[in-house]
Amino acid sequence: MTDNLKKGLVIIPTYNEAENIELIISAVLEQDERLEILIVDDNSPDGTADIVMRLKEENNRINLLRRVAKLGLGSAYVMGFKYALAKDYEYIFEMDADFSHDPEILPKMLKEIEDCDLVIGSRYVVGINVVNWPLRRLILSYLASKYARIITGMPIKDPTAGFKCFRRRVLESIELNRILSDGYSFQVEMHYRSWCKGFRIKEIPIVFTDRRSGQSKMSKKIIKEAIFMIWKLRINKMLNKL
Repeated sequence: MTDNLKKGLVIIPTYNEAENIELIISAVLEQDERLEILIVDDNSPDGTADIVMRLKEENNRINLLRRVAKLGLGSAYVMGFKYALAKDYEYIFEMDADFSHDPEILPKMLKEIEDCDLVIGSRYVVGINVVNWPLRRLILSYLASKYARIITGMPIKDPTAGFKCFRRRVLESIELNRILSDGYSFQVEMHYRSWCKGFRIKEIPIVFTDRRSGQSKMSKKIIKEAIFMIWKLRINKMLNKL
């Protein structure tokens, strides 16, 4: 089977994304016939999962996992990865539900992944490409990326990026049950584990646009976790425990 015939799964964790979910699902699926979508919903009180269930009944390219509570970003992706690996998907994507990640980049990622193992949609590979963020948050994000690069030694300009495509073999090589992070440091951890294993990583430039509607999931707890988790990853690598 050639790469052109292999399927991709776009994993989108959700919590209170009823305003966006139908539009993002439609936008993703129209990009390429090889793509399917998996929504991992954390028991959204606004009925996000109910909307997905209705759409799922009309389109077998839509999949849904419903969780019992708001359990975190990292564990949502890990559940999605396990779902993908249990089936025949070759390309596994991470993506936000709020249109901060442009679905029209997906075909480019599918093209680039033919020659590497992990494609990262980077906000910082060519300058700074972020739209509608307050200056304070932009500075925080950029400094967090620099901090993660310095501590880990990774040559990745946007280590906290959440828009990406893995080849199946990358996720198969990572012990998903040993993932340490659950907030935004999850992204750094996945990049770090992939890089430490020697996989081919490519960053492509994207324009990150702040969410169209709804509320950001960022919190002080998430930021604190990220600061300390990066050191834990580095230490575990030095002790051969990664």
